[in-house]
Amino acid sequence: MTVRIEPSILSADFVNMEAELARIADADYVHVDVMDNHFVPNLTFGPQMVQRIQAVSPIGLDVHLMIADVDRWAPGYAELGAFSVTFHAEATAEPVKLARRLREIGSRAGIALKPGTAIEPYLELLPEFDQILVMTVEPGFGGQSFMADQMGKVAAVRAAADAAGSELWLQVDGGITLDTIEVAAAAGADTFVAGSSVYGAPHAGEAIAGLRAAAAAHAH
Repeated sequence: MTVRIEPSILSADFVNMEAELARIADADYVHVDVMDNHFVPNLTFGPQMVQRIQAVSPIGLDVHLMIADVDRWAPGYAELGAFSVTFHAEATAEPVKLARRLREIGSRAGIALKPGTAIEPYLELLPEFDQILVMTVEPGFGGQSFMADQMGKVAAVRAAADAAGSELWLQVDGGITLDTIEVAAAAGADTFVAGSSVYGAPHAGEAIAGLRAAAAAHAH
């Protein structure tokens, strides 16, 4: 299994974003949380900031849209050149149509589920998505504690993807540390969003390498 580490710039110093992106050049992708203060009770940044991050980042962008009316807004982020765009199941009226549109533009298409959202309705739709994001915290703020009770959902996605022979990436986001990444990897996750455990470390590159090694050692 390929392990991917995506530091979340939600934990970065927004005033020194270019330098903060350079710190994580050893990561696989940068996780960019877009919040609108409607879908979640927090506000980060929108297309203009994402465009600038795209311009200076040494690695590709995985944009996580925690916004309302995502059917309208998500394609614009793909058009900015994001490697991957993930939207929330709870915010879309037509998830398959939206995923196909993102792929047409040239981005990978991901769908995210809040902790309270059941996975079962989406298991038969897995071929329509490049990535499933199982939130391991309630979306909206960084620094929350990992919700181990979401591992059953991760395992269900992994089993369905394996049965279908899918190349689906299975991502977890929230409370990922050296300890919890082992739990998530054992459940079947292969793509890990880490915020404070990377940006709060003295050496981000060492933290990324440590997380990658811990995940690989416990991979499904």
